[in-house]
Amino acid sequence: MTTTGEDHVTARGGPWWWERRRSAVLDVGLAAVSALECGVEGVPFAWEAGIPVAVGVLFGLAAGAVLLVRRRWPIAVVLVAIAVTPAAMGFLLGIVGLYSLAASDLPRRIIGSLAGMQSVGVLIVMFVRMRQDIARGDVEVGDWLVPFASVTMALGVTAPPVLLGLYVGARRRLMESLRERADSLERELQLLAERAEERAEWARNEERTRIAREMHDVVAHRVSLMVVHAAALQAVARKDPEKAVRNAALVGDMGRQALTELREMLGVLRAGGDAVRSGSKGSSVPLAAVGAAAAAAASRVAVEESVEGPSLAEIDELVGQSAAAGMVVDLSVEGEYRSYAPEVEATAYRVVQEALTNVHKHAAGAKTYVRLAHRVSEIAMQVENEPPSGVGSSAGLPSGGNGLVGMRERVSALGGVFVSGPTDAGGFRVSAVIPAS
Repeated sequence: MTTTGEDHVTARGGPWWWERRRSAVLDVGLAAVSALECGVEGVPFAWEAGIPVAVGVLFGLAAGAVLLVRRRWPIAVVLVAIAVTPAAMGFLLGIVGLYSLAASDLPRRIIGSLAGMQSVGVLIVMFVRMRQDIARGDVEVGDWLVPFASVTMALGVTAPPVLLGLYVGARRRLMESLRERADSLERELQLLAERAEERAEWARNEERTRIAREMHDVVAHRVSLMVVHAAALQAVARKDPEKAVRNAALVGDMGRQALTELREMLGVLRAGGDAVRSGSKGSSVPLAAVGAAAAAAASRVAVEESVEGPSLAEIDELVGQSAAAGMVVDLSVEGEYRSYAPEVEATAYRVVQEALTNVHKHAAGAKTYVRLAHRVSEIAMQVENEPPSGVGSSAGLPSGGNGLVGMRERVSALGGVFVSGPTDAGGFRVSAVIPAS
């Protein structure tokens, strides 16, 4: 688990400008050592400058203590180190100051300029002092050694801390960049998880709606016809035994068909549930798998409808079943029949089926007209019934009000147009146009 930016900010507990207490302790310690060093070096500086020793010591202590603010003002620390270089003091001050300057986020040109000034200062001071020592006779060396030693000393004092500071600063910036990227990635993963959950919830809702629509289409029509035949059977049982036998046979056939369709649907649902359970085995599921599962569940809504669904070739049988139940149905087909996509044929069949079911429920005995038109790029259907005559109204079929909603959802899902409403003559009309591709 990565450390988030909020946790990183909360971890800051140092005083003033320090992020951590140990950083403050380190800087205080370095400042104390630097002040002590400069204070000791202030004694010979006072002798050479002809000032009181106490003044030289105080000057050295003040200059060395500047190291305390190296994190906040590294430029000031380096400038002080350059200023005290002619006094031959501030060795630790210069090294740590250059390191802090190079490790900061200041522009490279400023770092290079101050490092060059420090290097030139050390070079000049070293060169002058060695010349003075040679002139007094304290040191006897060749003339070539003076510039060599001066350049070596200048580079040795300035180059290592600058290079180390640049490396540490680059590494620190890299770690901060990686931490920010980790925080950003964590937020993106959380957002993706939320979106995957939303997609999964949407897919579950779509699946529930599809199941409810399928159950309604499968059960309502068959059971409605069974109720109508049962009512007719009750009416003619004693008057016309042969017709009663035929109606009883029809009720049995429709019941078996309804059970067969229900078994097929439950088999699909059970197979889907087993796939979900087998896919959920294990202790963890990758986030990409969650999104894929949600997308698969959403796409399954449209795919499963096309598997072994009804087709327009069964329209004649569907109309015949309603006619056998006592409805006067007039079927007319325009255009030449051709095969369509499975979902198009299933939707067209379900629209006609549900419209006929509604006629059985709400307009028993009314003459009904079923029109089917095969056009170039679309298929149109219309089911219109005349005002109910009252015959057969004793069946008492219940209505949940979901038939029209389901038809509209089916047609709209395929990009079609669905219109329903009463006619001027007192009947009811259901019309739908579905693209052929």
